[in-house]
Amino acid sequence: MHTFRRLFIANRGEVALRIARSCEKMGIVPVFGVSSADANAPYLRGKEAVVLGPGRAEESYLDPVRLVQAAKISNCSALHPGWGFLSENPLFASLCEEHGLSFVGPPPHAMALMGKKSPAKKAAKRAGLRLIPGSDGVLGNAEEAKVIAKQIGYPVLLKAESGGGGRGMRVVRDEGEMERAFEEASQEAKAAFGDPSLYLEKLIEGGRHVEIQILADRYGNVVHLGERDCTVQRKHQKLIEESPCPVLDPEERERAFASGVRLAREIGYVSAGTIEFLLDDVEGDPKKGVLRFIEMNTRLQVEHPVTEMRTGIDLVSEMIRVAAGHRLNFSQSDIRFEGHAIECRINAEDPFEHFRPSPGRIQRLRFPDLEGGALRIDTHIEEGYVVPPYYDSLIAKVIAWGRNREEAIERMVRGLSGFVIEGVATTIPMHLAILQSEAFRTNRYDTGAIPGWPPDASRGMP
Repeated sequence: MHTFRRLFIANRGEVALRIARSCEKMGIVPVFGVSSADANAPYLRGKEAVVLGPGRAEESYLDPVRLVQAAKISNCSALHPGWGFLSENPLFASLCEEHGLSFVGPPPHAMALMGKKSPAKKAAKRAGLRLIPGSDGVLGNAEEAKVIAKQIGYPVLLKAESGGGGRGMRVVRDEGEMERAFEEASQEAKAAFGDPSLYLEKLIEGGRHVEIQILADRYGNVVHLGERDCTVQRKHQKLIEESPCPVLDPEERERAFASGVRLAREIGYVSAGTIEFLLDDVEGDPKKGVLRFIEMNTRLQVEHPVTEMRTGIDLVSEMIRVAAGHRLNFSQSDIRFEGHAIECRINAEDPFEHFRPSPGRIQRLRFPDLEGGALRIDTHIEEGYVVPPYYDSLIAKVIAWGRNREEAIERMVRGLSGFVIEGVATTIPMHLAILQSEAFRTNRYDTGAIPGWPPDASRGMP
């Protein structure tokens, strides 16, 4: 069966380079679509690239017509969207297919189904996944929200039907807050996603964020690649991810795996995808908790290297193979999970100044020792690279593997301590504070706060 000769990368930075590495390993020529702000980036040296348009994402990475045209004129037969931008846009996936481009991702119908939260929840329920109590579908108005909130009990969470990343979301703790919160969330959802629709869920406080990695081919073969704990977050954006989840009951883990695979199979899912859950906190003990379905992310996740480090499976290569029509060449029983892996996302932000973005030139850069492959660094930066102000501030991901959680943490601390990055502020000090905190080491934290940050002023900054 064929594979692709040339593949267009409709993204930038770290993920673009990550996709290119898998392409080159498979003998595929990667072609980068870039904005004018990225056109001279060092990571493009010696690579094929097509300038899409100006630095603003709306005129480059978010313009579906420009992306498809660029892919066609560069004689590519497939397109990988990475994450962010148009990666979960079913209309973009359809546009690619209409113009003879294989979209490296799920089919548009599956993407559209899981992109709307209410249909996604109904599909998850049919597959046997447990749900967070809330509305059965989209809310008509604030009055309807009040009725449901009274039934399930405050506090509740208003969430955008078509969104994610914390936008179009409001916590409501009593009936008096509902009307204002409903109006604000609806307006924000419309501005961010073009859809003001909201739904409502019970706010589960003290929970943990857990996700299951799924991989499927077009012949109905579906496997899971274990779970990741993504509880350490700031404003609903993940900071640290690890696998396995250190507080998940084994029976609950296996039940969720089986239901997640069933969900993917029943909706005709193809490619890599991630099913996200909230692990509720029963009687203060998350080990007694239940995984409750939140949503499905129909794309490659930023944190996919955590899974790769435990399984040895190259997720990007598998996505490309599946898009080319190949069957999965392994079954569930072939997958082996080894040790513990942790990822830290390094952003060009100043954690001591309310995480203010820190674009600019990287004047000095030194990477830590990779400890024989047990430490992995995914990055597109090098000395002299200019971090542009237009996009997400992620500049590197550090992934550490250990035989157990303690060894993985210690290896990550050594790795982060061995970095030298001068010219821009980074979040490395925050990560070190988290990893060295008692709360993180003993698993006494949840999505409500960052363990170990801000650091105790009496003990000084790390």
